[in-house]
Amino acid sequence: MPSWLFKVLTVYTALSSAMASGAEGRFLQELALDDARMVVVAEAEREPRSIGSYSIRLYAVGNPEFPYDDFVHGLVVARDGFVEKILLEDLDADGSKELVVLVRSAGTGGYLSAQSFKTTRDQIYPFRAVADLPALANPLEQLRQ
Repeated sequence: MPSWLFKVLTVYTALSSAMASGAEGRFLQELALDDARMVVVAEAEREPRSIGSYSIRLYAVGNPEFPYDDFVHGLVVARDGFVEKILLEDLDADGSKELVVLVRSAGTGGYLSAQSFKTTRDQIYPFRAVADLPALANPLEQLRQ
């Protein structure tokens, strides 16, 4: 093997390893919905933790052994901060829960933002959002208004 190729492969291996370890700590969580569906929320790979995007993927779970086989719909949403938490809350008192994604800014102040999403059988779409809330605020109260 030529020495230049060995050097290229060594650098590539080192970069790949660094990128893989940089992905550690990224937000990735799934929640089961009430009707044999599931949502998966994940920060995008290779983006800074402090800004970028996250994806929301909706799956119909026909077979629990293979929950990711039936992708239904998805969104990619911009974020200013890191995804801190996701939860299901009935924000409009209609009897169905909305997906809520809490994002905390990485800068001084640790401001909160929250985006909520409604789901139908075959779609997920934005519902309500709040931004620039104080670090200790309750974003659910704001989303309910």
